[in-house]
Amino acid sequence: MITELGHFALVLAFAVAILQASVPLVGAQKGWGGWMALAAPAASAQFFLIAFSFAALTQAFVTSDFSLQVVWANSHTDKPMLYKVSGVWGNHEGSMLLWVLILALFGASAGWFGGQLPPRLRARVLAVQGMIGVAFLAFILFTSNPFARLALPPFNGKDLNPLLQDPGLAFHPPFLYLGYVGLSMAFSFAVAALIEGRVDAAWARWVRPWTLAAWVFLTIGIALGSWWAYYELGWGGFWFWDPVENASFMPWLLAGALLHSAIVVEKREALKSWTILLAIMAFGFSLIGTFLVRSGVITSVHAFANDPERGVFILMILAVFLGGALTLYAARAGAMQAKGVFGMVSRESALVVNNILLAVAALVVFVGTIWPLVAEMAWGRKLSVGAPFFDMAFTPFMVLLAIVLPVGAMLPWKRGSIAKAARPLRGALLLAVAVGLLAYAMGSGRSAVGPIGAALGAWLVAGAAVDLWTRTGQARNGIAARFGRLARLPRADWGKAVAHAGLGITMLGIAMLTANEVEDIRVAQIGAPFEVAGYEITLDAVEALQGPNYSSTMATMTVRRGGRVEAVLHPEKRVYPVQAMPTTEADIDNGLFRDVYLVIGDAQDNGGWAVRTYIKPFTGWIWAGAALMALGGFLSLSDRRYRVAAGARKTAAPLQATPAE
Repeated sequence: MITELGHFALVLAFAVAILQASVPLVGAQKGWGGWMALAAPAASAQFFLIAFSFAALTQAFVTSDFSLQVVWANSHTDKPMLYKVSGVWGNHEGSMLLWVLILALFGASAGWFGGQLPPRLRARVLAVQGMIGVAFLAFILFTSNPFARLALPPFNGKDLNPLLQDPGLAFHPPFLYLGYVGLSMAFSFAVAALIEGRVDAAWARWVRPWTLAAWVFLTIGIALGSWWAYYELGWGGFWFWDPVENASFMPWLLAGALLHSAIVVEKREALKSWTILLAIMAFGFSLIGTFLVRSGVITSVHAFANDPERGVFILMILAVFLGGALTLYAARAGAMQAKGVFGMVSRESALVVNNILLAVAALVVFVGTIWPLVAEMAWGRKLSVGAPFFDMAFTPFMVLLAIVLPVGAMLPWKRGSIAKAARPLRGALLLAVAVGLLAYAMGSGRSAVGPIGAALGAWLVAGAAVDLWTRTGQARNGIAARFGRLARLPRADWGKAVAHAGLGITMLGIAMLTANEVEDIRVAQIGAPFEVAGYEITLDAVEALQGPNYSSTMATMTVRRGGRVEAVLHPEKRVYPVQAMPTTEADIDNGLFRDVYLVIGDAQDNGGWAVRTYIKPFTGWIWAGAALMALGGFLSLSDRRYRVAAGARKTAAPLQATPAE
């Protein structure tokens, strides 16, 4: 009964979304207050209906209701409860339901917290959100119904993909979707502004919190996925340039560009057309990511295997929304004239450079991701674009970005001097050079990536610290007074500094790992120690164990250095009998400056065991930097100036009447 109610709630949500997409839009055009006022309650109703539907599906997974096809295909009675719950979104149908739930949540939030928005703008924003809801609810109901029944319910299910039965994958998709779908708000604001024919500082002030929230969630989601790949897949990497990884990375890059571009619109009322285009393309790339994951055009451990008909449906959604928004942009962008004038050397120019680098980097990733598909369709050739291409084509833009960021943050608005802005950064530059030389002295000497990356990372961290310190006033004010002022700086200033420092730490970690990683593959005999990069490793024992829904071959391995025991690790090979699928469970001794990463393989004919050992320097810094970037975003979001209502009363009135109406 509860599943039928969940299905019915989804149908009602579809009907409500149609009302939300149409009635407020007509009301905004005609100036009918009652019709416009329908937008917020419709958005709330749509969210609560979809939330009930999602709860009904969750209840079916928790109780192992195998009369539902999606539960039978993705669950099992012996599965731990965490993975029964995460199984709700560990499949195509359930993940799409989570997708529209988050979409409705963002729309409802705009209705709940957007009271200071001009009525016409809010009605149009929520109407566009409703249109997106209509499209994806139709996709679910007509092609991907999560409540489809089986005529003869089996006694047990087929189980969830064992690779997804992991805490990292339990939390990775919800955060990723919060980022993907959160960019729909920037898209809706952009389309609403194009309909009105006006973009100003108030618009930028309203759109920035939504974009920042989406960027933060994307950062967390990407970091969780990278962390999962590192310890779960057993190959020791944190990023493979997989097409689905790229599909989440491209919107992240464009959202970062949009955040910085919106600052220029808010402060100087410049870059309006470019900012609108970024808002459209950021969500457009989110839709492209949805298409790549669900269309069956790529093969990936991350992708849902589905029939091409669903891919065609998503491609139509992409064409309608991205094509329609770009057409509207072409018709209206010329009317969005910039008011602010700025010199070649200014903070505005630095933010333009920032935007260009991020946008071109996203384009490089897009070309590398989509080119094999183009080559196969156009010439029938199967091509593979791997890590070497991305490393060579993408890295230079990140290097330039790291060089520019600290100087750009120090430049004044409108016009400035590079020499004057760079003067306080002399200490940061010296520190960066010293860190680079230290990395060179300690490294393997095989690659310049380590010293350069370490220097750039230190440059970003030190530059962020200098930027904060210069905001505390002149040296004559005294150290105590400046520290007091430092504690009272706006949270947005702290957020920017923490996020930039986090980027630096991540870059340092990636560079040091890439340049200095040590890998060893051998057949190890039980009780016979072997040495890898100064560590003595002994395979003590291998035993067979039984888990809750898998069987395991677990090794016990002791890691020593200088005669002292550093760690006792237990890498495993698991087999999940329901799906007859093996997985590799690495065990890792995490340290501040290095990880010791052990993987147990198959038994060998001579009585030994295949063992892979990696010594990975600074690996944890990659995710520590990502956590700092997310923390910086949360700090900025907590700043009163980032809230939608902040300062809106003074600027709302002019937006209520537009030349287009």
